[in-house]
Amino acid sequence: MTWPRRLFLLNAARLAAASSSLLLAKPSNAAGYPFSLGVASGAPLPDSVILWTRVAPDPLDATRTPPLALTLRWEVAHDGAFRKIAAKGTAVATPELAHSVRVDVRGLEPGRWYWYRFMLGDAVSPVGRTRTAPAPDSMPDRLKLAVASCQHWEFGSYAAHRYLAQANPDVVAFLGDYIYEWGAYRLQHPAPGVRIVRQDESFTLADYRRRYAQYKTDPDLQAAHLIAPWIVTWDDHEVANDYAADRDERLSPQFIQRRAAAYQAFYEHMPLRLPPPRSYASVRMFQRYDWGRLARFHVLDDRQYRAWEACSHPGIGGSNSVTPRACPSLLDPRRSMLGSEQEAWLKAGLASSKARWNVLAQQTLMAQSSQIPVTAPEGGRFWTDGWDGYPVARRRLLDTLVDTRAANPLVLGGDVHTFYATELRRDFNRPVSTANPVVATEFVGTSVTSNSRPQLRTSQYVAMNPHLRYGRSDKRGYMLMEITPGETRTHFMGLDEVRDPKTVQRELAAFRVEEGKPGVEITAV
Repeated sequence: MTWPRRLFLLNAARLAAASSSLLLAKPSNAAGYPFSLGVASGAPLPDSVILWTRVAPDPLDATRTPPLALTLRWEVAHDGAFRKIAAKGTAVATPELAHSVRVDVRGLEPGRWYWYRFMLGDAVSPVGRTRTAPAPDSMPDRLKLAVASCQHWEFGSYAAHRYLAQANPDVVAFLGDYIYEWGAYRLQHPAPGVRIVRQDESFTLADYRRRYAQYKTDPDLQAAHLIAPWIVTWDDHEVANDYAADRDERLSPQFIQRRAAAYQAFYEHMPLRLPPPRSYASVRMFQRYDWGRLARFHVLDDRQYRAWEACSHPGIGGSNSVTPRACPSLLDPRRSMLGSEQEAWLKAGLASSKARWNVLAQQTLMAQSSQIPVTAPEGGRFWTDGWDGYPVARRRLLDTLVDTRAANPLVLGGDVHTFYATELRRDFNRPVSTANPVVATEFVGTSVTSNSRPQLRTSQYVAMNPHLRYGRSDKRGYMLMEITPGETRTHFMGLDEVRDPKTVQRELAAFRVEEGKPGVEITAV
């Protein structure tokens, strides 16, 4: 029996018993099961993982949680039955952090699986499985990595997470848009055929907390958190659509206060290895994780430090498509996607890396994707919210990959709700040559649920941009990667029908990257 199946049976039996006892023993106005949002782990180090939960008896009504500090007990074990305890302790859930807790469990052994749970009074949380990173100087045989992003509650079920959990990964990388800032506050995904209406947009801390609680009630998302540690970063919809630094598409003068509320809610609901920020007006999200000497994860923040979008229209502020001829500021070398501090941090991390594979976990498509032929008089047409809106900054990053000689760079992205496999080179408008080689391989995952453009248009983009080796926008799903010392294999896993919770998944395409040879080898389509 696989571990995903064992965890499911273990937690199903325990939750059924807990639910029955609550229904029989509690009056109708009493608080419910405190661990309704599940548990999670993340940020694995060789001797440590972060454990997370939040006390929320009523996910959509925080007033049902007593406005008091609550002391939780936690245990980490070598086995799922908790016969051999590896570590245990207590953690205090305070109203100031929405009764969330984050435990940094230290003193664990490298490269092994553990099981964990929380307890409050007689209530016991679901049992989660996590693992530590391998020893720093070790060379693991394999890393199975699942990659997901963009899970708008309104646009379908989270079946992708159920299949992701069944794939039994070592680590899950989530690349942004964990929540979307708008949608009805309900605990069921809309049924097929229901008209989607933009409503109940989140602006305050209470709004964002409620939004995370809504999303985290989904059993398939909880299952994906239970199966393995997560490494996470954010994108725009954790705050507001297409925001850039301190500017949103509304050009609201209160945006910094809104962003601080959203950043705090993100901090409260993710298994992050971050100290409590002095202020949520800015939260450093870029981080680095090593998987022995097999892989180094450079986890980037493409939102907080970027320059405002080029040639955006006053009063609108959101992304648009521009040509270099009509928008000369597109090529301004002072414009950055990552900001100078993060650029320097990334360069140092690449230069010092001893890893066989250097994985850049970031938000969006990095390869150039012109919407018209670049040979046209306009010089191409580019979407300004992605890396195409920051071409000089992208060139600096690609130059850094070459200059640092970081081994086998792999760029991972999400955001665009499309599967892409691409080859990155410093000049996308010139053919591959000795002077203009492929310097990195990129894989971009589609969304878990969020909708996308028609496949016909994506096929046109691929035809006009030869470095886009593959593109598929008509399916929702996730990526599954197997990283070994000699190669990386990537599988694009798509759902037949995202609005059907019982939908079937299929492998849409598969790719191979050989160690020492950047570029995309298509092995199955």
